[in-house]
Amino acid sequence: MTDVAHTPRVFSGIKPSGGLTLGNYLGAIKRFVETQGQGMDTIYCVVDLHAITVWQDPADLRNATREVAAGYLASGIDPDQSVLFNQSQVSAHAELGWLFNCVARLGWMNRMTQFKEKAGKNAEKQSLGLYAYPSLMAADILLYHATHVPVGEDQKQHVELTRDIAAKFNHDYKADGFFPMPEPVIEGPATRVMNLRDGTKKMSKSGESDMERINMTDDAATIAKKFKKARTDPAPLPETYKELSERPEARNLVDIYASLSDTSAEAVVTEYAGAGWGQFKPALADLAVSKLSPISEEMDRLMKDPAEIDRILGKGADRAREIANPILERTYDIVGMVRSTGA
Repeated sequence: MTDVAHTPRVFSGIKPSGGLTLGNYLGAIKRFVETQGQGMDTIYCVVDLHAITVWQDPADLRNATREVAAGYLASGIDPDQSVLFNQSQVSAHAELGWLFNCVARLGWMNRMTQFKEKAGKNAEKQSLGLYAYPSLMAADILLYHATHVPVGEDQKQHVELTRDIAAKFNHDYKADGFFPMPEPVIEGPATRVMNLRDGTKKMSKSGESDMERINMTDDAATIAKKFKKARTDPAPLPETYKELSERPEARNLVDIYASLSDTSAEAVVTEYAGAGWGQFKPALADLAVSKLSPISEEMDRLMKDPAEIDRILGKGADRAREIANPILERTYDIVGMVRSTGA
């Protein structure tokens, strides 16, 4: 097989384990919306198979899956422009994931830092799925021959693994260019939103205090309260963004303001140079409320009609299968699996 040209195509997904946070919105969904209609196919997924690498209550998982879908829709993902679905409705993800389990090397998996972080000292008690999920993530991407993957900085390693798997498959099966080399897309001032109480930690759905994060379901009063009470340091905002390098809480709030206002962090610092937090945090709170309240209100409306969310996800799954199944079938053929045809 000779080198083949691949349609420019974006794939990315969000795991439905707990509620959506501002980190999910600024680090992922907002950029998904901006990519939509820019001349590339856009495929966005609720990766529910990844969620069960750790125990999920079934009722909570259903609710969280619908909430992520509602977050996509409320933020501006158009299911007529983009393919929007939940992963488990397209069985080709799991099938290609198994093939890639047989391509990926143990040494590669052992280098994955996220497993080490999540497993901690109890690695032997974790599920095999938690260890192996990066190969399923590679399948998620390559199943659609995606060329671009919007990710946060902490997910870049997984895209690099995806490239390794694609390269090894193409080489081993003499299928040059069959799977593309996807590029991670990491851009913007808040690709990694940090904890409002500790600027050295990522904002997380599982943090101990609800004041650490902005939930996408928070109402206007709660959003304002959390930003006004966010941890900062005593010094005012400096003249240059570079001066925030050793001030993680201050840098995080500036990054959030920049992303919400569609400007650069440098421009925000220039505008507020010398200002104290008594001036900056209320301005940030007002900005956040104006941008996020319409989304939380629309999410609330959508969540009251779960049948409509399910209908949209089902329609998206049909479209996803139309792209994925021929690629999976061709993969099976390349590997040497017998594929019966006819009656």
